[in-house]
Amino acid sequence: MAERRMFAKTIIDSDAFLDMPISARLLYYDLGMRADDDGFINAPRKIMKMIGATIDDMNILIARKFVIPFDSGVVVIKAWRINNYLRSDRYNETKYLEEKAKLTIDQNGMYHTVKGNEVDSGIPGGIPTVSTGKVSIGKDSIGNNIGRTKFTPPTLEEVEAYCKERGNKVNPKAFFDYFTTGGWKDSKGNPVKNWKQKIITWEKFETQPKPKENKFNQMIHTNYDFDDIERRLLQQ
Repeated sequence: MAERRMFAKTIIDSDAFLDMPISARLLYYDLGMRADDDGFINAPRKIMKMIGATIDDMNILIARKFVIPFDSGVVVIKAWRINNYLRSDRYNETKYLEEKAKLTIDQNGMYHTVKGNEVDSGIPGGIPTVSTGKVSIGKDSIGNNIGRTKFTPPTLEEVEAYCKERGNKVNPKAFFDYFTTGGWKDSKGNPVKNWKQKIITWEKFETQPKPKENKFNQMIHTNYDFDDIERRLLQQ
């Protein structure tokens, strides 16, 4: 098994990748470093414990389709052949042939699961497709066929993680429910392009000083008989 691994900028610089919490991104890097020559990892939970990652981090990678899980507990890096390309004399096939048999590879090098006669593409939203013909270890040569990115709504867990990361006072569930109900459109009806920018906007409202309560509203209102008061003053 090779000692060096690569990560294509096409993958790790995409919005879909950068929108994930730092902990999920670090888990992806560690899985990639410890994968075999076909991108399979047989002990993902062990790696999670080693780096302090949580099951939520793994679930985010699975939900965003950066990794593909199997019932056996093995996972595979979906974009493995975009990230890495080994020479035939250095390549050692994975031991997990049963799991590998459940996959197919498209022309861009992405793994896909085969369900019956159908192929589940499952390309992460925001990942442009690339050609992997010239990607090799020790040589940064990534294709230039970069497509437009597509916005992928975050999960509630991702919103919570980002708010915690920034240490703000934004209510993650209120934010998530507001935009989910509105179809991830802003107040003007425009589609949201970057949900993290929206959180930063919400922060500004949370940090603005609240208007002071009018002290006059706290006074006890009494009905006075001004005619009676005037008569008493004249009698003095």
